[in-house]
Amino acid sequence: MLTIGGLVFVLVCVFGSYLASGGAVEPLVEALPFELLTIGGAAIGTFVMANSIHDVKHTLAAFGKIMKGAVYKKADYIDMLSLLFFFARLASTKGAMALEPHIEKPDDSAAFKKFPKILANHHASDMICDYLRMVGMNADDPHQIEDLMARELKKVLNEELHPAHAMQTIADALPALGIIAAVLGVIKTMSHIAEPPAVLGAMIGGALTGTFLGVLLAYGIAGPVSTRIKNVVEEEGQYFEVIRAVLVAHLQGNAPQVSVENGRKMAPTQHMPSFLELETAVQNLQIG
Repeated sequence: MLTIGGLVFVLVCVFGSYLASGGAVEPLVEALPFELLTIGGAAIGTFVMANSIHDVKHTLAAFGKIMKGAVYKKADYIDMLSLLFFFARLASTKGAMALEPHIEKPDDSAAFKKFPKILANHHASDMICDYLRMVGMNADDPHQIEDLMARELKKVLNEELHPAHAMQTIADALPALGIIAAVLGVIKTMSHIAEPPAVLGAMIGGALTGTFLGVLLAYGIAGPVSTRIKNVVEEEGQYFEVIRAVLVAHLQGNAPQVSVENGRKMAPTQHMPSFLELETAVQNLQIG
């Protein structure tokens, strides 16, 4: 909603100030459809040329993040930390092999069933199971696991940031595409050089609309959209950094409470549960 409000505010300020200062509406209304077709069509075409079908679909899906924001809230971080606390406590008291029933068949695990949202998040549940499975195979060097998890998370983050990079590329191209539309308008004007000055003035105004639209679309819409997607993706990435922090702290021999405290500190500040909130959650955790 905030994004839509910002967009409306931009458009009201730009076009409102133009009209308030005595700007004529007719040249804009006449030129906008054709200039939008030229600039928008060229932008869409170059975007399709530069990306695979998977990346195109990924970018279109990322537009949902603009409106919804990051999907993980405080309750999600409490749930994740509670689940990881259970696994760390289980491994500390009964050994790594006690985790096997949970990580080999997470759909049948009482621990994962306690947190259905985590179970439905295949990236998160697979990450937990994969690394706990490696621990069960004696790959328990915390430095090795930390490095491997860091490289995986970096890879995933780069993949998830592709829509933001694609939108930024479009934003960078739009001013130039606007110039192309303006040049075409000038060519059209020059072919009617015998027309009266009033007609030529209107045609030149229509041509300059292309430059105006290119810059407005670049810095007023596409650029902010790219930044918004990037910010949401990076915030969601902190959810998986919490998993990494807890598992690495556990492998370093810390107590379960200390391990989850390491993870709590990695949560985004606005969604980070307090020490007391997390302590209450893990104390009340009951898994049959």
